Amino acid sequence: MAQIVRTEDEGDPRLDDFRDLSTADRRPDRPGGRGLVIAEGTVVVRRLLASAYPPRALLGVERRIAELAPDLADVPVPAYVTSAEVMAKVVGFHLNRGVLAVADRAPQPDADEILARSRVVAVLEGVGDHENIGALFRNAAALGVDGVLLGAGCADPLYRRSVRVSMGNVLRVPFAPLTPWPSGLERVRAAGFRVAALTPRADSRTLREVAADGGRTALLLGSEGPGLTAEALDSADVAVRIPMSEGVDSLNVATAAAVAFYELAAAVN
Repeated sequence: MAQIVRTEDEGDPRLDDFRDLSTADRRPDRPGGRGLVIAEGTVVVRRLLASAYPPRALLGVERRIAELAPDLADVPVPAYVTSAEVMAKVVGFHLNRGVLAVADRAPQPDADEILARSRVVAVLEGVGDHENIGALFRNAAALGVDGVLLGAGCADPLYRRSVRVSMGNVLRVPFAPLTPWPSGLERVRAAGFRVAALTPRADSRTLREVAADGGRTALLLGSEGPGLTAEALDSADVAVRIPMSEGVDSLNVATAAAVAFYELAAAVN
């Protein structure tokens, strides 16, 4: 069971895992730094505690730690209880959600392992915005995508903002880098997947047509704005588009992905 520890000392060294979360060069979730995983809010903390990521500690106000008591029954880590004011001084901003948890990173499967047990995967290129990464993972978890492969230029899915926006689903959906890029797509094809590049190009097949073909599909998605590079498009087996009303030529990448995930997952279920 978690050990409840009360403290009102903002300088308590036991809280260092939570310190200065708004200071870019000191953030504990930077991959080049300590690489910790940070969960915010009771829903996301619960998902962290239920995941393969080994928890280190919690920090929160009394009410939020109490809400998590059932989830902490078998978790032998300290849960630091303090006031909202002290918590804000430690983390560097006022945290409306009232609770944080930190964990170490867990070993990730490699791309071949994910492909071997999947029917629909998302392959991302150049998605460097942490909020878009988080939204894509949330959509993937909700709509039946089995895994996410990260091509060149993608942000870290375990960055605090990505974890928060995904509502903790980056901790549930397996992901791995796909290298080299874009020739790594040959590994996807060799595993029995058709690589479908999502693009607004007029000469693309409609998403519903391609989904109706059946089979295992890797949906290739590009960054907000520029979209996929020419090299990635050339490496795909088929270009697909979402038909839209006149006057609208594109969607936010996370919204487009949600539509595509639904169509593809429905086709294989």
